[in-house]
Amino acid sequence: MTPHFDVDAVVLDIEGTTSATGFVVDVLYPYSRSRFAALLTERAGDPEVARAVAQVRELTGEADADAAQVEKTLNAWLDEDRKATPLKTLQGVIWSEGFARGDLVAHFYEDVVPALRAWHAAGLRLYVYSSGSVAAQRAWFSSTPEGDLLPLVSGLYDTENAGPKQEPESYRRIASATGVEPGRLLFLSDRPGELDAARAAGWRTVGIRRPGEPYYEQGVGDHAQAGTFDEITVSRSTT
Repeated sequence: MTPHFDVDAVVLDIEGTTSATGFVVDVLYPYSRSRFAALLTERAGDPEVARAVAQVRELTGEADADAAQVEKTLNAWLDEDRKATPLKTLQGVIWSEGFARGDLVAHFYEDVVPALRAWHAAGLRLYVYSSGSVAAQRAWFSSTPEGDLLPLVSGLYDTENAGPKQEPESYRRIASATGVEPGRLLFLSDRPGELDAARAAGWRTVGIRRPGEPYYEQGVGDHAQAGTFDEITVSRSTT
């Protein structure tokens, strides 16, 4: 049965939902790994880099960690796929520059962009909530095979400006920031823990299950589910 929702806004996860996790892991992660050292040594004075390095030192308890030690920590977190905010910040800096140079072009599943354009045209607001930094999200949506998609998006949220993705409070924070009633927000994600947290905050939810994605076999619990965006019918709330 096709899930149907009367809502005012749709909030999108990226990895496994709009885009292939494999692209992120196989293309973006190695790209950032190869550039951490240069970023940490050549751009240590940049405020965003300096703040992230300070966060790494705080999280590891190594107040005197030098650039080499920080790089080692970042690579270890990358191996664990840890959603650490300073890792995501530094990746965002590197990826933004990579997209701007044309080294990188974002991946979207073929059903996603037509759905986003249709929902936007129907008056729905679109937001992104990803563990990747806002800078990375901005670069991702502006550098796609379909051109710049940022004009479709009303706001971007990450673990720094919203909070951890498996905590209901993060979703309450986004609802407050967007000014949309929780019951009129629809969250699309492939991760059951995120869907549970969104629902606990009063949101509507759909689990996206795409073959080959890490959470496909696990499923999405008792949430409504869809294999592609075109299986979801969304219309502007009239209540």
